[in-house]
Amino acid sequence: MGQYTVIRHRPVVVCFQQTFIKKALSIMYDINENKSIPIDLAIRAFDVLTLIIAGEVASAIHFHSYLEQTSTIHSILLYLCSFLAFLGFEKAGIYRSWRGILPSKMLLNIAMAWGVVLLIGLFFSFLIHRSNEVSRLWLFYWFIVGASLVIAMRILLHTILRHFRKKGFNRKRVVIVGYGAIGQEMHMRAEAQNWFGYEVVAVYAEEKDREILSSTTVIKLTSLDDLPSFVESNHINEIWIALSIDASIQPQKLQYLLRSVLVDIRWVPDMLSIRMLSNDMVDFLGFPTIDLNRPILSGFNGILKELFDRMFALTVLILLSPLLIGIAIGIKRDSPGSIFFKQYRHGLNGKLFSVYKFRTMKPHVASAELIQAKKDDDRITPFGKFMRRTSLDELPQFINVLFGDMSIVGPRPHALQHNNFYKNQIDLYMLRHRVKPGITGWAQIHGLRGETDTLAKMAERVQFDLYYIRHWSFWMDIRIIVWTAFKGWTGSNAY
Repeated sequence: MGQYTVIRHRPVVVCFQQTFIKKALSIMYDINENKSIPIDLAIRAFDVLTLIIAGEVASAIHFHSYLEQTSTIHSILLYLCSFLAFLGFEKAGIYRSWRGILPSKMLLNIAMAWGVVLLIGLFFSFLIHRSNEVSRLWLFYWFIVGASLVIAMRILLHTILRHFRKKGFNRKRVVIVGYGAIGQEMHMRAEAQNWFGYEVVAVYAEEKDREILSSTTVIKLTSLDDLPSFVESNHINEIWIALSIDASIQPQKLQYLLRSVLVDIRWVPDMLSIRMLSNDMVDFLGFPTIDLNRPILSGFNGILKELFDRMFALTVLILLSPLLIGIAIGIKRDSPGSIFFKQYRHGLNGKLFSVYKFRTMKPHVASAELIQAKKDDDRITPFGKFMRRTSLDELPQFINVLFGDMSIVGPRPHALQHNNFYKNQIDLYMLRHRVKPGITGWAQIHGLRGETDTLAKMAERVQFDLYYIRHWSFWMDIRIIVWTAFKGWTGSNAY
Protein backbone atom coordinates (compact mmCIF):
# COMPACT_ATOMS: atom_id res chain seq x y z
CA MET A 1 0.00 0.00 0.00
CA GLY A 2 2.87 2.34 0.86
CA GLN A 3 4.55 1.60 -2.48
CA TYR A 4 1.28 2.39 -4.26
CA THR A 5 1.06 5.71 -2.39
CA VAL A 6 4.59 6.74 -3.42
CA ILE A 7 3.87 5.90 -7.07
CA ARG A 8 0.70 7.95 -6.96
CA HIS A 9 2.37 11.02 -5.38
CA ARG A 10 5.03 11.51 -8.02
CA PRO A 11 2.63 12.57 -10.84
CA VAL A 12 0.90 14.88 -8.38
CA VAL A 13 4.20 16.62 -7.57
CA VAL A 14 5.09 16.89 -11.26
CA CYS A 15 1.64 18.25 -12.03
CA PHE A 16 1.98 20.79 -9.23
CA GLN A 17 5.40 21.89 -10.55
CA GLN A 18 4.06 22.29 -14.08
CA THR A 19 1.06 24.24 -12.79
CA PHE A 20 3.33 26.51 -10.75
CA ILE A 21 5.61 27.18 -13.73
CA LYS A 22 2.64 27.92 -15.99
CA LYS A 23 1.17 30.27 -13.38
CA ALA A 24 4.49 32.09 -12.96
CA LEU A 25 4.84 32.42 -16.70
CA SER A 26 1.27 33.65 -16.94
CA ILE A 27 2.08 36.41 -14.45
CA MET A 28 5.22 37.40 -16.37
CA TYR A 29 3.21 37.25 -19.58
CA ASP A 30 0.63 39.62 -18.10
CA ILE A 31 3.38 42.01 -16.99
CA ASN A 32 5.05 41.93 -20.36
CA GLU A 33 1.89 42.21 -22.45
CA ASN A 34 -0.10 44.59 -20.23
CA LYS A 35 -3.04 42.19 -19.86
CA SER A 36 -3.81 42.78 -16.19
CA ILE A 37 -4.48 46.22 -14.76
CA PRO A 38 -3.40 45.36 -11.16
CA ILE A 39 -0.16 43.78 -12.38
CA ASP A 40 0.43 46.65 -14.76
CA LEU A 41 0.06 49.13 -11.90
CA ALA A 42 2.36 46.98 -9.78
CA ILE A 43 5.16 47.00 -12.34
CA ARG A 44 4.77 50.74 -12.84
CA ALA A 45 4.91 51.27 -9.06
CA PHE A 46 8.02 49.09 -8.94
CA ASP A 47 9.64 51.30 -11.61
CA VAL A 48 8.86 54.38 -9.49
CA LEU A 49 10.38 52.75 -6.40
CA THR A 50 13.45 51.85 -8.46
CA LEU A 51 13.85 55.47 -9.60
CA ILE A 52 13.50 56.77 -6.03
CA ILE A 53 16.21 54.35 -4.90
CA ALA A 54 18.34 55.45 -7.86
CA GLY A 55 17.97 59.08 -6.74
CA GLU A 56 19.24 58.20 -3.27
CA VAL A 57 22.13 56.23 -4.76
CA ALA A 58 23.01 59.23 -6.95
CA SER A 59 22.96 61.41 -3.82
CA ALA A 60 25.29 59.04 -2.01
CA ILE A 61 27.68 59.08 -4.99
CA HIS A 62 27.69 62.85 -5.42
CA PHE A 63 26.85 64.38 -2.03
CA HIS A 64 28.05 61.48 0.17
CA SER A 65 24.85 61.88 2.17
CA TYR A 66 21.11 61.22 2.14
CA LEU A 67 19.14 63.34 -0.31
CA GLU A 68 17.06 64.93 2.46
CA GLN A 69 20.26 66.42 3.85
CA THR A 70 20.83 68.40 0.64
CA SER A 71 18.89 71.32 -0.81
CA THR A 72 15.10 70.85 -0.66
CA ILE A 73 14.79 71.17 -4.43
CA HIS A 74 16.46 67.79 -4.87
CA SER A 75 13.81 66.01 -2.80
CA ILE A 76 11.09 67.88 -4.70
CA LEU A 77 12.57 66.75 -8.01
CA LEU A 78 12.96 63.19 -6.72
CA TYR A 79 9.23 62.73 -6.14
CA LEU A 80 8.07 64.97 -8.99
CA CYS A 81 10.13 63.14 -11.62
CA SER A 82 9.24 59.74 -10.20
CA PHE A 83 5.54 60.67 -10.44
CA LEU A 84 6.03 61.94 -13.99
CA ALA A 85 7.70 58.65 -14.87
CA PHE A 86 4.69 56.78 -13.45
CA LEU A 87 2.44 58.73 -15.84
CA GLY A 88 4.74 59.21 -18.79
CA PHE A 89 6.46 55.85 -19.26
CA GLU A 90 3.24 54.32 -20.53
CA LYS A 91 2.93 57.05 -23.18
CA ALA A 92 6.47 56.22 -24.32
CA GLY A 93 5.42 52.62 -24.96
CA ILE A 94 7.57 51.15 -22.18
CA TYR A 95 4.80 48.87 -20.92
CA ARG A 96 3.75 47.47 -24.27
CA SER A 97 4.58 43.92 -25.34
CA TRP A 98 8.17 43.12 -26.27
CA ARG A 99 7.14 40.08 -28.22
CA GLY A 100 8.42 40.33 -31.79
CA ILE A 101 10.27 43.61 -31.10
CA LEU A 102 14.04 43.99 -30.82
CA PRO A 103 14.94 44.56 -27.13
CA SER A 104 17.36 47.34 -28.07
CA LYS A 105 14.45 49.52 -29.20
CA MET A 106 12.64 49.07 -25.89
CA LEU A 107 15.79 49.82 -23.88
CA LEU A 108 16.43 52.95 -25.93
CA ASN A 109 12.82 54.04 -25.26
CA ILE A 110 13.41 53.69 -21.53
CA ALA A 111 16.57 55.81 -21.59
CA MET A 112 14.98 58.50 -23.78
CA ALA A 113 11.76 58.64 -21.73
CA TRP A 114 13.69 58.93 -18.46
CA GLY A 115 15.88 61.67 -19.95
CA VAL A 116 12.82 63.65 -21.03
CA VAL A 117 11.30 63.32 -17.54
CA LEU A 118 14.46 64.74 -15.94
CA LEU A 119 14.53 67.63 -18.40
CA ILE A 120 10.93 68.45 -17.46
CA GLY A 121 11.93 68.37 -13.80
CA LEU A 122 14.84 70.71 -14.48
CA PHE A 123 12.52 73.07 -16.36
CA PHE A 124 10.14 73.02 -13.39
CA SER A 125 12.98 74.08 -11.08
CA PHE A 126 13.63 76.99 -13.46
CA LEU A 127 9.97 78.05 -13.30
CA ILE A 128 10.03 78.21 -9.50
CA HIS A 129 13.39 80.02 -9.58
CA ARG A 130 15.31 77.22 -7.87
CA SER A 131 17.35 75.96 -10.82
CA ASN A 132 20.55 77.50 -9.43
CA GLU A 133 20.27 75.15 -6.41
CA VAL A 134 19.99 71.98 -8.53
CA SER A 135 23.15 69.93 -8.92
CA ARG A 136 23.46 69.02 -12.61
CA LEU A 137 25.96 66.31 -11.73
CA TRP A 138 23.45 64.71 -9.34
CA LEU A 139 20.85 64.77 -12.12
CA PHE A 140 23.36 63.08 -14.43
CA TYR A 141 24.12 60.37 -11.87
CA TRP A 142 20.40 59.90 -11.27
CA PHE A 143 19.80 59.51 -15.02
CA ILE A 144 22.56 56.89 -15.36
CA VAL A 145 21.65 54.89 -12.23
CA GLY A 146 17.87 55.12 -12.81
CA ALA A 147 18.04 54.09 -16.46
CA SER A 148 20.50 51.29 -15.66
CA LEU A 149 18.33 49.79 -12.91
CA VAL A 150 15.08 49.95 -14.91
CA ILE A 151 16.81 48.53 -17.99
CA ALA A 152 18.46 45.79 -15.91
CA MET A 153 15.04 44.67 -14.61
CA ARG A 154 13.65 44.61 -18.16
CA ILE A 155 16.61 42.59 -19.39
CA LEU A 156 16.16 40.10 -16.53
CA LEU A 157 12.45 39.70 -17.28
CA HIS A 158 13.10 39.41 -21.01
CA THR A 159 15.85 36.81 -20.45
CA ILE A 160 13.55 34.67 -18.31
CA LEU A 161 10.77 34.86 -20.89
CA ARG A 162 13.15 34.04 -23.75
CA HIS A 163 14.42 30.99 -21.89
CA PHE A 164 10.99 29.55 -21.22
CA ARG A 165 9.69 30.37 -24.68
CA LYS A 166 12.55 28.35 -26.15
CA LYS A 167 11.37 25.49 -23.95
CA GLY A 168 7.88 25.75 -25.43
CA PHE A 169 6.14 27.71 -22.68
CA ASN A 170 4.22 30.96 -23.11
CA ARG A 171 3.91 30.59 -26.87
CA LYS A 172 1.36 32.22 -29.15
CA ARG A 173 -0.33 30.07 -31.77
CA VAL A 174 -0.44 31.73 -35.19
CA VAL A 175 -2.16 31.26 -38.55
CA ILE A 176 -0.51 32.83 -41.60
CA VAL A 177 -2.81 33.87 -44.45
CA GLY A 178 -0.80 34.03 -47.66
CA TYR A 179 2.40 32.14 -48.45
CA GLY A 180 4.19 34.22 -51.04
CA ALA A 181 7.64 35.69 -50.40
CA ILE A 182 6.52 37.69 -47.36
CA GLY A 183 4.53 34.79 -45.83
CA GLN A 184 7.48 32.42 -46.21
CA GLU A 185 9.82 35.00 -44.65
CA MET A 186 7.50 35.51 -41.66
CA HIS A 187 7.24 31.74 -41.16
CA MET A 188 11.01 31.33 -41.32
CA ARG A 189 11.64 34.13 -38.82
CA ALA A 190 9.05 32.80 -36.37
CA GLU A 191 10.79 29.42 -36.36
CA ALA A 192 14.37 30.75 -36.34
CA GLN A 193 13.73 33.35 -33.62
CA ASN A 194 11.83 31.02 -31.31
CA TRP A 195 12.55 33.17 -28.24
CA PHE A 196 9.76 35.50 -29.42
CA GLY A 197 7.38 32.69 -28.61
CA TYR A 198 5.38 32.34 -31.84
CA GLU A 199 4.26 28.95 -33.11
CA VAL A 200 2.93 28.82 -36.66
CA VAL A 201 0.11 26.26 -36.44
CA ALA A 202 -1.47 26.61 -39.87
CA VAL A 203 -1.03 28.39 -43.17
CA TYR A 204 -3.47 29.31 -45.87
CA ALA A 205 -1.76 29.40 -49.27
CA GLU A 206 -3.12 30.09 -52.69
CA GLU A 207 -2.90 27.28 -55.21
CA LYS A 208 0.25 28.66 -56.85
CA ASP A 209 2.10 28.63 -53.49
CA ARG A 210 0.94 25.25 -52.16
CA GLU A 211 3.84 23.35 -53.70
CA ILE A 212 6.26 25.33 -51.50
CA LEU A 213 4.08 24.70 -48.46
CA SER A 214 4.13 20.92 -49.02
CA SER A 215 7.58 20.66 -47.43
CA THR A 216 6.43 22.09 -44.09
CA THR A 217 4.75 20.29 -41.20
CA VAL A 218 2.11 22.95 -40.45
CA ILE A 219 -1.58 22.44 -41.12
CA LYS A 220 -2.52 23.45 -44.67
CA LEU A 221 -5.76 25.39 -44.99
CA THR A 222 -7.23 25.18 -48.47
CA SER A 223 -10.32 27.32 -47.92
CA LEU A 224 -10.59 30.72 -46.28
CA ASP A 225 -14.17 29.90 -45.30
CA ASP A 226 -12.78 27.43 -42.72
CA LEU A 227 -10.54 30.07 -41.10
CA PRO A 228 -12.95 31.44 -38.42
CA SER A 229 -13.92 27.98 -37.15
CA PHE A 230 -10.31 26.79 -37.23
CA VAL A 231 -9.19 29.78 -35.15
CA GLU A 232 -11.86 29.13 -32.54
CA SER A 233 -11.42 25.36 -32.28
CA ASN A 234 -7.59 25.39 -32.23
CA HIS A 235 -7.05 28.17 -29.67
CA ILE A 236 -5.28 30.48 -32.14
CA ASN A 237 -3.89 33.69 -30.63
CA GLU A 238 -2.95 35.67 -33.75
CA ILE A 239 -3.59 35.83 -37.49
CA TRP A 240 -0.85 37.23 -39.74
CA ILE A 241 -2.13 38.44 -43.11
CA ALA A 242 0.87 38.24 -45.45
CA LEU A 243 -0.70 38.43 -48.89
CA SER A 244 1.52 39.16 -51.86
CA ILE A 245 0.67 42.08 -54.12
CA ASP A 246 -0.53 39.77 -56.87
CA ALA A 247 -2.72 37.68 -54.53
CA SER A 248 -6.17 36.90 -55.88
CA ILE A 249 -7.81 37.05 -52.43
CA GLN A 250 -10.18 39.97 -52.12
CA PRO A 251 -9.51 42.04 -48.96
CA GLN A 252 -13.24 42.63 -48.59
CA LYS A 253 -13.88 38.89 -48.38
CA LEU A 254 -11.14 38.43 -45.81
CA GLN A 255 -12.47 41.32 -43.75
CA TYR A 256 -15.96 39.78 -43.84
CA LEU A 257 -14.70 36.35 -42.76
CA LEU A 258 -12.71 37.78 -39.85
CA ARG A 259 -15.35 40.24 -38.68
CA SER A 260 -16.23 38.16 -35.60
CA VAL A 261 -12.81 36.64 -34.87
CA LEU A 262 -11.66 37.84 -31.45
CA VAL A 263 -7.90 37.42 -31.74
CA ASP A 264 -5.06 39.77 -32.70
CA ILE A 265 -4.84 40.27 -36.46
CA ARG A 266 -1.67 41.67 -38.03
CA TRP A 267 -1.32 42.79 -41.62
CA VAL A 268 2.22 42.53 -42.99
CA PRO A 269 2.59 44.69 -46.14
CA ASP A 270 4.39 42.91 -48.98
CA MET A 271 7.45 45.14 -49.22
CA LEU A 272 9.62 42.35 -50.65
CA SER A 273 7.82 42.63 -53.97
CA ILE A 274 8.60 46.35 -54.31
CA ARG A 275 12.17 46.96 -53.20
CA MET A 276 13.48 50.31 -54.37
CA LEU A 277 15.42 52.63 -52.07
CA SER A 278 13.31 52.68 -48.93
CA ASN A 279 10.13 51.44 -47.31
CA ASP A 280 9.65 53.94 -44.51
CA MET A 281 6.13 54.38 -43.16
CA VAL A 282 5.17 58.05 -42.85
CA ASP A 283 2.03 60.06 -42.16
CA PHE A 284 0.94 61.89 -45.31
CA LEU A 285 -2.29 63.93 -45.40
CA GLY A 286 -3.47 61.88 -42.44
CA PHE A 287 -2.88 58.54 -44.18
CA PRO A 288 -0.13 55.98 -43.48
CA THR A 289 2.09 56.11 -46.56
CA ILE A 290 5.17 54.12 -47.58
CA ASP A 291 8.00 56.06 -49.22
CA LEU A 292 9.61 53.77 -51.79
CA ASN A 293 12.46 55.84 -53.18
CA ARG A 294 13.28 58.48 -50.58
CA PRO A 295 16.98 58.16 -49.75
CA ILE A 296 18.37 58.57 -46.26
CA LEU A 297 20.16 61.62 -47.63
CA SER A 298 17.22 63.96 -47.15
CA GLY A 299 16.19 66.40 -44.47
CA PHE A 300 18.80 67.02 -41.78
CA ASN A 301 21.11 64.33 -43.16
CA GLY A 302 21.17 66.11 -46.51
CA ILE A 303 21.98 69.45 -44.88
CA LEU A 304 24.81 67.87 -42.88
CA LYS A 305 26.32 66.27 -45.96
CA GLU A 306 25.93 69.48 -47.98
CA LEU A 307 27.80 71.57 -45.40
CA PHE A 308 30.55 69.01 -45.09
CA ASP A 309 30.93 68.76 -48.89
CA ARG A 310 31.27 72.52 -49.43
CA MET A 311 33.77 72.99 -46.58
CA PHE A 312 35.81 69.95 -47.62
CA ALA A 313 35.91 71.02 -51.28
CA LEU A 314 36.96 74.58 -50.44
CA THR A 315 39.72 73.30 -48.15
CA VAL A 316 41.03 70.88 -50.78
CA LEU A 317 41.05 73.52 -53.53
CA ILE A 318 43.00 75.93 -51.33
CA LEU A 319 45.53 73.35 -50.11
CA LEU A 320 46.05 71.78 -53.53
CA SER A 321 46.17 75.03 -55.51
CA PRO A 322 49.94 74.70 -56.20
CA LEU A 323 49.39 71.15 -57.50
CA LEU A 324 46.44 72.28 -59.66
CA ILE A 325 48.54 75.03 -61.20
CA GLY A 326 51.34 72.55 -61.86
CA ILE A 327 48.97 70.12 -63.57
CA ALA A 328 47.56 72.95 -65.72
CA ILE A 329 51.08 73.83 -66.88
CA GLY A 330 51.80 70.15 -67.60
CA ILE A 331 48.68 69.83 -69.75
CA LYS A 332 49.59 72.92 -71.78
CA ARG A 333 53.13 71.69 -72.37
CA ASP A 334 51.97 68.16 -73.25
CA SER A 335 49.50 69.04 -76.02
CA PRO A 336 47.61 72.01 -77.42
CA GLY A 337 44.05 72.65 -76.30
CA SER A 338 42.11 73.69 -73.23
CA ILE A 339 43.10 72.77 -69.69
CA PHE A 340 39.68 71.53 -68.69
CA PHE A 341 37.38 68.97 -70.25
CA LYS A 342 33.66 69.62 -69.74
CA GLN A 343 30.83 67.22 -70.41
CA TYR A 344 27.17 67.07 -69.42
CA ARG A 345 26.15 64.56 -66.75
CA HIS A 346 22.96 63.76 -64.85
CA GLY A 347 23.00 65.10 -61.31
CA LEU A 348 20.51 65.03 -58.44
CA ASN A 349 17.10 63.81 -59.71
CA GLY A 350 18.42 63.80 -63.27
CA LYS A 351 19.27 67.52 -63.49
CA LEU A 352 21.95 68.20 -66.11
CA PHE A 353 25.22 69.85 -65.12
CA SER A 354 28.71 70.25 -66.62
CA VAL A 355 31.30 68.04 -64.95
CA TYR A 356 34.88 69.38 -64.88
CA LYS A 357 37.98 67.27 -65.46
CA PHE A 358 41.54 67.97 -66.50
CA ARG A 359 41.88 67.19 -70.20
CA THR A 360 43.71 63.91 -70.76
CA MET A 361 43.08 63.39 -74.48
CA LYS A 362 44.27 65.05 -77.63
CA PRO A 363 41.74 67.46 -79.15
CA HIS A 364 39.39 65.51 -81.39
CA VAL A 365 35.96 65.80 -82.92
CA ALA A 366 33.37 64.21 -80.63
CA SER A 367 31.21 61.56 -82.28
CA ALA A 368 27.56 60.84 -81.59
CA GLU A 369 28.51 57.40 -80.26
CA LEU A 370 30.37 57.42 -76.95
CA ILE A 371 33.66 55.53 -77.06
CA GLN A 372 35.09 54.78 -73.62
CA ALA A 373 38.81 55.12 -73.03
CA LYS A 374 40.52 51.75 -73.36
CA LYS A 375 43.93 50.42 -72.45
CA ASP A 376 46.63 51.90 -74.72
CA ASP A 377 44.08 54.28 -76.23
CA ASP A 378 46.00 56.46 -78.73
CA ARG A 379 43.74 59.43 -78.00
CA ILE A 380 45.21 59.79 -74.50
CA THR A 381 48.25 62.07 -74.15
CA PRO A 382 51.39 60.89 -72.29
CA PHE A 383 50.69 63.24 -69.37
CA GLY A 384 47.02 62.25 -69.58
CA LYS A 385 47.91 58.59 -68.96
CA PHE A 386 49.67 59.58 -65.76
CA MET A 387 46.72 61.69 -64.63
CA ARG A 388 44.21 58.93 -65.37
CA ARG A 389 46.33 56.33 -63.57
CA THR A 390 46.53 58.52 -60.47
CA SER A 391 43.02 60.02 -60.83
CA LEU A 392 44.48 63.53 -60.79
CA ASP A 393 42.23 64.35 -63.74
CA GLU A 394 39.27 64.17 -61.32
CA LEU A 395 40.51 66.99 -59.06
CA PRO A 396 38.57 69.80 -60.84
CA GLN A 397 35.38 68.07 -59.72
CA PHE A 398 35.92 69.69 -56.34
CA ILE A 399 34.76 72.82 -58.19
CA ASN A 400 31.53 70.96 -59.01
CA VAL A 401 31.18 70.11 -55.33
CA LEU A 402 31.69 73.76 -54.38
CA PHE A 403 28.99 74.77 -56.88
CA GLY A 404 26.60 72.20 -55.38
CA ASP A 405 26.34 69.93 -58.44
CA MET A 406 28.29 67.03 -56.93
CA SER A 407 29.19 65.53 -53.58
CA ILE A 408 32.51 64.27 -52.26
CA VAL A 409 31.06 60.75 -51.94
CA GLY A 410 28.32 59.33 -54.12
CA PRO A 411 27.71 57.28 -57.26
CA ARG A 412 30.08 58.27 -60.05
CA PRO A 413 28.35 60.32 -62.81
CA HIS A 414 28.12 58.35 -66.04
CA ALA A 415 27.96 59.73 -69.56
CA LEU A 416 24.47 60.57 -70.82
CA GLN A 417 24.73 57.91 -73.52
CA HIS A 418 25.44 55.31 -70.85
CA ASN A 419 22.42 56.36 -68.82
CA ASN A 420 20.13 56.21 -71.85
CA PHE A 421 21.36 52.70 -72.65
CA TYR A 422 21.61 51.10 -69.21
CA LYS A 423 18.36 52.46 -67.74
CA ASN A 424 16.50 49.90 -69.88
CA GLN A 425 19.02 47.13 -69.28
CA ILE A 426 19.56 47.20 -65.49
CA ASP A 427 16.78 47.31 -62.91
CA LEU A 428 16.72 50.42 -60.71
CA TYR A 429 19.65 51.90 -62.66
CA MET A 430 18.31 55.48 -62.63
CA LEU A 431 17.78 55.44 -58.84
CA ARG A 432 21.50 56.27 -58.65
CA HIS A 433 20.40 59.82 -59.43
CA ARG A 434 18.28 60.18 -56.29
CA VAL A 435 21.46 61.53 -54.66
CA LYS A 436 24.20 63.80 -55.95
CA PRO A 437 26.97 62.09 -57.90
CA GLY A 438 30.32 61.89 -56.15
CA ILE A 439 34.03 62.22 -56.82
CA THR A 440 34.53 58.83 -55.18
CA GLY A 441 32.10 56.20 -54.02
CA TRP A 442 31.40 52.84 -52.41
CA ALA A 443 31.81 51.06 -55.74
CA GLN A 444 35.13 52.74 -56.49
CA ILE A 445 36.84 51.73 -53.24
CA HIS A 446 35.80 48.14 -53.97
CA GLY A 447 37.68 48.17 -57.28
CA LEU A 448 34.73 48.97 -59.57
CA ARG A 449 36.28 51.87 -61.46
CA GLY A 450 37.45 52.45 -65.00
CA GLU A 451 35.98 50.86 -68.12
CA THR A 452 32.62 49.07 -67.92
CA ASP A 453 32.78 47.05 -71.14
CA THR A 454 30.19 44.45 -70.10
CA LEU A 455 26.66 44.60 -68.77
CA ALA A 456 27.71 42.51 -65.75
CA LYS A 457 30.38 45.05 -64.73
CA MET A 458 27.93 47.93 -64.87
CA ALA A 459 25.25 45.93 -63.01
CA GLU A 460 27.73 45.18 -60.22
CA ARG A 461 28.68 48.85 -59.95
CA VAL A 462 25.01 49.84 -59.75
CA GLN A 463 24.42 47.32 -56.94
CA PHE A 464 27.23 48.92 -54.92
CA ASP A 465 25.84 52.39 -55.62
CA LEU A 466 22.36 51.39 -54.44
CA TYR A 467 23.82 49.78 -51.33
CA TYR A 468 25.52 53.08 -50.50
CA ILE A 469 22.29 55.06 -50.98
CA ARG A 470 20.28 52.66 -48.80
CA HIS A 471 22.85 52.42 -46.00
CA TRP A 472 24.35 55.90 -46.02
CA SER A 473 25.80 57.35 -42.85
CA PHE A 474 28.18 60.22 -42.20
CA TRP A 475 30.80 57.78 -40.93
CA MET A 476 30.41 55.70 -44.06
CA ASP A 477 31.38 58.80 -46.06
CA ILE A 478 34.42 59.37 -43.83
CA ARG A 479 35.48 55.75 -44.31
CA ILE A 480 35.20 56.03 -48.10
CA ILE A 481 37.17 59.30 -48.14
CA VAL A 482 39.97 57.85 -45.99
CA TRP A 483 40.09 54.68 -48.07
CA THR A 484 40.22 56.73 -51.27
CA ALA A 485 42.99 58.95 -49.91
CA PHE A 486 45.24 55.99 -49.14
CA LYS A 487 44.29 53.34 -51.70
CA GLY A 488 41.59 54.58 -54.02
CA TRP A 489 43.41 57.00 -56.34
CA THR A 490 45.21 54.40 -58.38
CA GLY A 491 44.23 51.06 -59.84
CA SER A 492 44.77 48.65 -62.71
CA ASN A 493 41.33 49.48 -64.17
CA ALA A 494 42.04 53.21 -64.50
CA TYR A 495 43.21 54.12 -67.97
